Amino acid sequence: MRVTAVIPARYASTRFPGKPLVDICGKPMIQWVYERTARCVAVNRVIVATDDERIASAVRAFGGEVAMTRADHPTGTDRLAEVAAQIDSALIVNVQGDEPLIDPRMIEQAIEPMRRNTGVPMGTLKSRILTAEEYLSPNVVKVVTDRNDYALYFSRAPIPFGRDLIDQLETNFAEIEAYKHIGLYVYRRDFLLTYHKLAPTALEQLEKLEQLRALENGFRMKVAETSLTSFGVDTPEDLDRVRQLLMKGIR
Repeated sequence: MRVTAVIPARYASTRFPGKPLVDICGKPMIQWVYERTARCVAVNRVIVATDDERIASAVRAFGGEVAMTRADHPTGTDRLAEVAAQIDSALIVNVQGDEPLIDPRMIEQAIEPMRRNTGVPMGTLKSRILTAEEYLSPNVVKVVTDRNDYALYFSRAPIPFGRDLIDQLETNFAEIEAYKHIGLYVYRRDFLLTYHKLAPTALEQLEKLEQLRALENGFRMKVAETSLTSFGVDTPEDLDRVRQLLMKGIR
């Protein structure tokens, strides 16, 4: 079962223009993501999908594979689907281009359930929330799953909601089994080509969470649990933190 990892990368960003090319300890960020993704033993091929020649040139310079895509894609999933339509691969992994510390084992953990169960169209990851601050933050996306680890819902709200515990959350938080969503996705190629054509849905637009489109249309999503961590770069402050971690030997 061939697996291709695709890293969508845009130069334009409202919060952090040019983010894929920022220097991190002598390499552009996109190179860190590419090389760490390529280290995953379950991945056969890695492609950067971009509409910007500056990013494409940087990827070619370090020997990476790049696919030029249209500039009018509204989401990274649409960019992913354009590339998927041109390749022969059973599984397509969407790796975020702003995760320079992505652990290759996390990618493998997301892929493995899709190998075991060929009836699952889509998979992703979750990890245990350890602090009340994360639980309450709208910037941390939460996920709840059923007993077989299929997604029931994703939300920016604190779910599951501990009705009898919320008044003394700091004291009682250990009693709430809450998980945050990690934005790493694995798709079956045929499903991805269908999924990206679906119209945006009500809950997706309300929560601003694209993955809800799959659930609202009745598709199942397997959610593997991981104890590993990564750290995305959304702001210049995040970039400083990643540089510090790498200088301390985090590889």
